[in-house]
Amino acid sequence: MKSLIALLAVAAFALTAVPAEAKGCLKGAAVGGVAGHYAGHHGWLGAAAGCLYGRHRAKQQERQQEHQGQAGDSTQTGM
Repeated sequence: MKSLIALLAVAAFALTAVPAEAKGCLKGAAVGGVAGHYAGHHGWLGAAAGCLYGRHRAKQQERQQEHQGQAGDSTQTGM
């Protein structure tokens, strides 16, 4: 039964897979996998959640850097 569920999960991910950027995902997956393993032997679930969270944080930091760059450019144009 577990192998059927795992097979269906892999198939679902494969069908919805799109080219993705790995920024934040690898580190988040590693941390999430370890945490999931120790929190009830759910390493794969922890890795997936960690990857999603890591990617979310990377996007937030990217937006913040873009915003800071735009704010810096607008103050220099007044000179």
